[in-house]
Amino acid sequence: MKLEEFIENCEKQGLHLNEHQIKQFCDYAALLKEWNEKMNLTAIVEFEEVLDKHFYDSLLPAFTNQIQGHLCDVGSGAGFPSIPLKIAYPDLAITILEPLGKRVKFLEEVKKQLHLANVNCVNERAEDYASKHRESFDIVTARAVANLNILSELCIPLVKKDGYFLAMKGANGVQESEDAKQAISTLGCVLERTEIRTLNDGSSRINLVYKKIKATPVGYPRMFAKIKKNPL
Repeated sequence: MKLEEFIENCEKQGLHLNEHQIKQFCDYAALLKEWNEKMNLTAIVEFEEVLDKHFYDSLLPAFTNQIQGHLCDVGSGAGFPSIPLKIAYPDLAITILEPLGKRVKFLEEVKKQLHLANVNCVNERAEDYASKHRESFDIVTARAVANLNILSELCIPLVKKDGYFLAMKGANGVQESEDAKQAISTLGCVLERTEIRTLNDGSSRINLVYKKIKATPVGYPRMFAKIKKNPL
């Protein structure tokens, strides 16, 4: 996806990017390529691929959902989807959870170079953070982190009642949703809708939008070893 196409596609979805935001996306892509030479951030570093498979992909939920308030991105890696969403929606408050310290250093540099305000980068595992910040966020996102029956227990305890958990999945998303029904219900959410999109290269993206309808029972999330060994 060329830059002009990226801008045009966002425009078609109702997202107008000004010159400052376009520069932020370009600078972010440059930082991604530069830092990827020092550490393993992503296999995708070529500009046009980054625009399609990282930036546009990260923005897909915003085209059909209201992205506002305080968002927590679990297992953000190199900053997806939270940094593209922050660039597109500057008033959004962002907390990024990333257990690998070297990636947090990269995210702090992105925050500094792009002059992003109200972004908190936290070097901590989601299950540990959730024990101290239960039901604190309007939106919790996760992209390519774990299977949904595991991921849901890491994310849903962080979501406020009436807030949303956005699980960003690939072609297997519908099956994962079926397999995680029990976990989703136990943790206090319901599936509101399934959004199916196709990227420029023809690959499928399935974004699952869950609404939190009741508090997550005390005791969740469990320690990660227990979650992995015995998913809900």
